[in-house]
Amino acid sequence: MDVGDVWKPPPNSVFKLNFDAVVFVEAKRTRFDAIIRNDKGKVMAAMSAGGPLVSSSEEAELLACRKAVDFATDAGFSELVIEGDNSNVMRALSSSLADLSLLGNVVDDVRHLVLGMHWVTFSCIRRGGN
Repeated sequence: MDVGDVWKPPPNSVFKLNFDAVVFVEAKRTRFDAIIRNDKGKVMAAMSAGGPLVSSSEEAELLACRKAVDFATDAGFSELVIEGDNSNVMRALSSSLADLSLLGNVVDDVRHLVLGMHWVTFSCIRRGGN
């Protein structure tokens, strides 16, 4: 898993999926955002969706990733660098070990979704570069 400060383009013929979550505590909901760019930085697809109130930033980021990967699959993308800004989430997703945490089922969902893709890698980027 790579950790960087600025957005870097993916390899040729691969797309980059950046995702993020915003928690609105007072409104008791979250928002999930995702953007898919090509190696030139051109936006190929984007989405924003509402979600439920969550108990932690890790839960919000994992749910955002699951929604983003589902969106990318539906849009026909199968070669992706999946990039988020929560290092714990990205570490869990890129690990080959079973995740026995309370959020392990969401980690498993994301891992299952990417199994049908041709090529996937996970990367962590600091918030300013996402």
